Formats: sequence, structure tokens, C-alpha cells
Amino acid sequence: MGNLLGKEKPLKEVLRENKRMISRAIRELDRERTALEREEKRLTIEIKKMAKEQQMGAVKIMAKDLVRTRAHVTKFIEMRSHLQSCGLKLQTVKSHHAMGEAMKNTTKAMMTMNKAVNAPAIGKMMAQFEKENMKSDMMQEIMGEMLDDAMEEPGDEDETDKIVSQVLDEIGISFGEEIPVGPSLGTGTQVAAPSNTKTYVSVGGGATGGTGPGGGANGGGGGDSALNDLEARLNNLNNNN
Repeated sequence: MGNLLGKEKPLKEVLRENKRMISRAIRELDRERTALEREEKRLTIEIKKMAKEQQMGAVKIMAKDLVRTRAHVTKFIEMRSHLQSCGLKLQTVKSHHAMGEAMKNTTKAMMTMNKAVNAPAIGKMMAQFEKENMKSDMMQEIMGEMLDDAMEEPGDEDETDKIVSQVLDEIGISFGEEIPVGPSLGTGTQVAAPSNTKTYVSVGGGATGGTGPGGGANGGGGGDSALNDLEARLNNLNNNN
């Protein structure tokens, strides 16, 4: 009926019709097999009845019918298995056909997309974007510097140096100076005084340029007792540290 107008049926429709025919044949085989199984049960009952009545001739004839019936049941089961196998093959063909159609449609979509995408235009757009991005970064940097200059007060730098010096004093380091070294007993070697005096003492020549904790100035020739007292205090401070 599909070829009356000179048009071929699509593969999908052909597969559907063949699958429908296979399903119908399987149902018919099931009905026939069910009928044969009922006949098998009836023959079994009749054979037992005839055997009780000692009619051995009828028993033999019905036994032959029973054997043929069981053979037909086995053939119907085998035919049903073959039909199911054919149905699975048709389903596989249908799946392959659907996959081919999907790949065909995907290929068409990719071709359309590739035609719609203009690679040179995209490259030009990316170059323009990179140029504008660099310009934006430069403008941001310039604006940041201008804001820093505008927001900076005249005394900010001095205040910053004062805060840095205060922090360094708290950890025992004077701004612009190195960390004082420990005392050494060599001749002419400078020994650092306690941190609150900011005084350096020469072991060989007395204290220089500072004030002791007592508030009096240490002269160059104050005697060995003052020098020994200062060295003892320095050693005590170093031992405590």
C-alpha cells in the first residue's frame, strides 16, 4: 500500500510494521502452544484412564499422540525464540538508524554554526578588547596616583616616619641605626649601654656621649669604679636577655 503512489516508505515506518508483524506472530505461537499444552494434559489423563481399564492398544496410540504434541510444543518454543531474536535485530537496526539521523542533524547544525561564526571578526574583536583593557588599566593606575596625590596631607610623611620609629623603638631598634652588638672585652671595643640610656661605652677609654640612669654625665676620667659599675650592669643586662 505504501508504494501505490510511487513513494517509498521511510525506514522507520518499515521497521515499525515488521516489528508489529513479529509481535503478532509471537502471540499466535503462544496461543497454539497453550492449546497444545492443554491437549497434552488431556492425553495424559486419558492414557492413565485407559491404562486402569487395561486398554493397552488405545494407550499406545494416545502415547504416540502425546509424544507428537510435546514435540510440537518444543518447536513452537523454538520458533518463538527465533522471532524474538529477529525482533531484537530490528530494534538494533532502528537504534542504528536513529543514531545515524542524530549524527546527520548534528553535522548540519555544526556546518550552520561554522558558517555563522566569523573567525576574522572574532579575532579583531579580541584584539580590540585587549587594547581597551590595557587602556583601562593605564587609566586606573593614573587615577590611583592622582587620588593619592590629592588625598596626601603635608605632614603625612613626617607622621609616617614617626609611627615607624615608634614601632622600631618598641622592638628595641632605633630608626636609621643598626642593632647594637653585645659587649666585648677587647681593648678599644665599644659596648652598648642599656636601651633606655642610648649610650655606647669604650672599655678601654670610658663612657662616651650619653647619660647614665642616675642622670649624671660620665666623664672621660671618672675612675675605674664607675667603669666597673657600668660593665657589671651591662653584663647583668646581657645575662637577663
